[in-house]
Amino acid sequence: MSAFNSATMNLAHVQQHFSKAAARYDEAAVLQKLTAEELDQRLDLIKLDVKRVLDLGAGTGFLSEKLWARYPQAQISSLDLSCAMLNHAKARFKKAYPNQAWWSRWTKSAPSVNFVQANAYCLPFADGSQDLVVTNFMLQWCDDLDAVLAEVRRVLRPEGLLMLSSLGPDTLKELRRAWVSVEGEAGHLRMNPFVDMHDLGDALVRAGFGQPVMDVERYTLTYPTPLAVMRDLKAIGATNAQQQRTKTLTGKTRFNAMLQAYERQRQGDQIPATYEVVHGHAWAAPEVFKGPARDKSGVVNITLDEFQNQLKSRS
Repeated sequence: MSAFNSATMNLAHVQQHFSKAAARYDEAAVLQKLTAEELDQRLDLIKLDVKRVLDLGAGTGFLSEKLWARYPQAQISSLDLSCAMLNHAKARFKKAYPNQAWWSRWTKSAPSVNFVQANAYCLPFADGSQDLVVTNFMLQWCDDLDAVLAEVRRVLRPEGLLMLSSLGPDTLKELRRAWVSVEGEAGHLRMNPFVDMHDLGDALVRAGFGQPVMDVERYTLTYPTPLAVMRDLKAIGATNAQQQRTKTLTGKTRFNAMLQAYERQRQGDQIPATYEVVHGHAWAAPEVFKGPARDKSGVVNITLDEFQNQLKSRS
C-alpha cells in the first residue's frame, strides 16, 4: 500500500510510515501481492495497444515487474511518494536483470523502467502521455479522490485505461469495532474512511472516465493474537493519515483495552482481519449517460404505432 496525499493530509506523516516500512514491506504485504496478481490477470481481458504504462503507487515494484513481463516493449513508469520504497523497487529489477546496463543496447528484452518519486496530485507527465495507468492499494490513502482521479485522467490518452484496486469500508472492521467499543464514536477517527464501490465509480465518472466496471472481493487474514494484527499493519506502513485523527498518544491502558475488545472477536483459535477489496477499471472517455439528460443529437423519436406502420409499408 503506497500512499499519496493532498494538502489536507499530513503528507510527511504518511511518507515517514511507508518509508520505515519499506525494508519489511514485501515480507508482510501478503494481500497487496495477491491483489497485484489479480489486477495483472484482469488485464488478460483487455485489448489495448500499450506503449506507456504508469504504475501509480508502485511501492517495492512487484506489480511493475508483472507489467513489464506483460508489456516487455512498453515504457514502464514506477511512481511512488516514498524514495525508500522506490529504492527497493530498483533493487528488485537490478537483481532480476543484473546486466541490463550493458546488454540492453543490443536487445529489447531488458526492462525499460523509470522510477519516479512524485505526488499523485501533481503527476510529472504530459497530458495524454500514458496508455495505461494501474494503481494497487493507493487510492484509499488519498484525501481528495476527485483531484487524484482528475490528474490520472489528464495523463491518460483518449481511450486509455485506468485499472485499479482499493480498500472498501468493511476493511479492518474488527479493529474498528474494537476501537469504537473503547472510545465510542471517536474510535472511528483511529481508522481511515475507505470509499465504497459505488462512490468510487461515481468519482470516476465525475473525473471524465467512461464505462466504469466495479466489483468487490472480501478476504479474511487470520492471526494468533490482536497484537499480531497491529504488528502486521505497522510492517506495511498502514496508518491513519487523516488530519482529524486522534492527536493524543494512545495510552497503554487504552491500547490494552482495545486489544481485549479485539480478542473477544476471536473465531476459534484465530483473530480475523477483514479486507474489502474494490476492483475496477474505466476508460479515458466521457460516460455515455442514459435518460433525459443524454446527448440526443442524431436521435429520432418515433411512436410504436408509427414504427409498426413503417414496417407494414415495407412488407
